[in-house]
Amino acid sequence: MTELGELGLSNYEEKAYRTLLVTGAATAATISDASGVPNGRVYDVLNGLRARRLVRAQSAQPTRYVAVTPAAAVERLLAERAAELREEWTRYRDVADAVRSNLLPTPPADGSVWLGRLGGDEMRTAMHEHVRSATESVSAAVGPPYERASWETLRTEFDAFFEGARDDLDVSLLLSDPVLDSLPDEFRELVASKPQTVRVRCLPSLPVSFDVVDGTVASVDIPHPQSAADRFGVVVVTDAGVVAEFDRQFGGLWGDAVPLFE
Repeated sequence: MTELGELGLSNYEEKAYRTLLVTGAATAATISDASGVPNGRVYDVLNGLRARRLVRAQSAQPTRYVAVTPAAAVERLLAERAAELREEWTRYRDVADAVRSNLLPTPPADGSVWLGRLGGDEMRTAMHEHVRSATESVSAAVGPPYERASWETLRTEFDAFFEGARDDLDVSLLLSDPVLDSLPDEFRELVASKPQTVRVRCLPSLPVSFDVVDGTVASVDIPHPQSAADRFGVVVVTDAGVVAEFDRQFGGLWGDAVPLFE
C-alpha cells in the first residue's frame, strides 16, 4: 500500500490526484487518459475527491478539475483518519465496558450477594464496577477481614477501588488500627497521588467492613468462616432505610475517628 493509500485514498483516487498535480486544471477525459483511471469510473473518482476537498471543480464547459496543494491534501486526509480512529476508540471502549460487565460474577436473582475472596479477580472486577457507579461520594470502613491480609492483597483491591472511581469523587476512608499497621510507609504518597478528594481517619477497631456509595447503595463484607484473613463475599444493599442506617453509623464512627493526614 502506498503512503496516500495509508491515509485513505483508493488506487484510482491516488492516480487521479497525482495526475492533476502534474497536469494542472484538466477535464475528466484528460485525467482518465493520463492516469489510467477507466473512463467509466473517472467521474465517480473525481466526485469522491471533491467530497473530501482534495479536488476543486472549475466553472467551465467541459468541467475542469484542479487538485489542492499536497500539504492541504495530507492535512485533510490526516484529519479524516484521526476522526476514524476516534470513532474506533469509542467503539472499542463501549465493547470493553460490555465485556467488563459480562465478566462480573453472576449474582443470585435478588442481586444482593457477590461471592469472592480478598484480592480475587472476580472481586477486583466487582469492586471496580461498584465504585464506578458512584457519582458523588464513597464512605468506606475498612476493618476485618482486611486486618490480617497482606499488603499485596490489600493493594489489589485498593487499586481496583481507585481505578473505578471518577476523578471528582469525594472518598472517606476509615481504617482500623490493625489495618493501618499493615500498610507500607508509602501509603500516604499513594493516597496523595490520587486525583480524588481522599480523607483518611483511624479508629482502634472496627467490627465490620462496609461502604456507602452516594448514600444510595451499601456493601458489607462477609468474613470467611474458615479464615480470619479472608472474605467469603459481599452483601450489596439498596434498601433506602438500611442504607441510611449504614450511612448514619459511618458518620458516627467518622466523628470519633482520628484524622490520619489532616
